[in-house]
Amino acid sequence: MEILFFLSAFVSEIIGTIAGFGSSTVFLPLALLFFDFKTALVLVALLHIFGNIGRISFFKSGLDKHTLIVFGIPSVVMSLIGASLVTYTSQDLLKGALGIFLVIYAILSLWKEDLKVKESLFSSIIGGGLSGFLAGLIGTGGALRGAFLTAFSLPKEKYIATAAAIALAVDVTRIPIYFAGGFLGSQFYFYIPILFVMAIAGSFIGKQILKRVPQKAFKKMVLIAILIIGIKFIYDMVQLS
Repeated sequence: MEILFFLSAFVSEIIGTIAGFGSSTVFLPLALLFFDFKTALVLVALLHIFGNIGRISFFKSGLDKHTLIVFGIPSVVMSLIGASLVTYTSQDLLKGALGIFLVIYAILSLWKEDLKVKESLFSSIIGGGLSGFLAGLIGTGGALRGAFLTAFSLPKEKYIATAAAIALAVDVTRIPIYFAGGFLGSQFYFYIPILFVMAIAGSFIGKQILKRVPQKAFKKMVLIAILIIGIKFIYDMVQLS
């Protein structure tokens, strides 16, 4: 069972590196097959933080400092609030609402390729704040972050490096809250170095694949990933209703 868990982490990180987000979105439902929600939330967050360290290292030349500041600061602040509300909020209802938004956004963007969210201080604060809040609350804010950053039409290297840096800041903010809440038992601590190896290896392989993907195809791939994730969130909500 543990081998399957770590293999799932490795594959999730490859997918997340190629798309620029999504490792936690893919890995969380898989981790829930092995563990309860709170334990899975911490283990997924740890993979995410290690993976983002890898992505920043491999794509550091593309870091967009302006976007990092105006998008990242609201993400960090709101992730702190979201993580504090984990115990009190219906995760499934929130994931369903997020799924509806993502499906609408992805379909519109694929249908009308020149559709853009205007890159402004307001849109950065809204996008950063919402994605950070959801990351803290349900562990999967990357799809929403990707929706906004993709609309800003960043080159793929800048997109991946900047998204990873923002996600890393969010993870560093929320993980201490999870540990303080006792979400991860000490018997799982030996998983941490193994998850680190899986994350770095997955990021490296994802980078090699991404070198062969053209910019236009990259954006479509991200939008299709957003669409699939949105449909899954809606399906999960309907199944529980």
